[in-house]
Amino acid sequence: METYNPKTDCCPRFDPAPWDSKTFEWQNKKFIKDRVCTAFNVPINFGKVVTRMNAKIDASGAKALDWMSLSDHTSKWNMDLYIAVDKEVTGAENVTLSGKYLSKVYEGDFRDTGKWCKDFEAYAKQQGYNDIKKWYMWYTTCPKCAKKYGKNYVVIMGQIE
Repeated sequence: METYNPKTDCCPRFDPAPWDSKTFEWQNKKFIKDRVCTAFNVPINFGKVVTRMNAKIDASGAKALDWMSLSDHTSKWNMDLYIAVDKEVTGAENVTLSGKYLSKVYEGDFRDTGKWCKDFEAYAKQQGYNDIKKWYMWYTTCPKCAKKYGKNYVVIMGQIE
């Protein structure tokens, strides 16, 4: 089993257990927000945006929480990226999220995203939630680290209340 080395790896190994088939209630959970350019939903400058956001987090003495970065695909051409932080970050767009969220973990190739979304909708309905107000995708590792660890986990989080 390979482990995370902060000197050589950009992403820690993801543990799906705390996030799979769970419900969370957030009250003003802190995030910073930035925008990623996409082409037909495929990120173009994701790494550059994450690097920029992490530099702001570090400069403010803040911490990224759980390495959580939620993607909100707003169109085929861009997505908003939210990184969970422990305090306000100077020079960043600081936002909060509140509400009840349902999460489910998937593993595999990104081309399965459509299947995962259909499964998540069915799962939400089984849990008694017929309306997902907002969808977020949490890509837990970059492609390089996913290859190293042998797993490509993606968490779908849906705001249900």
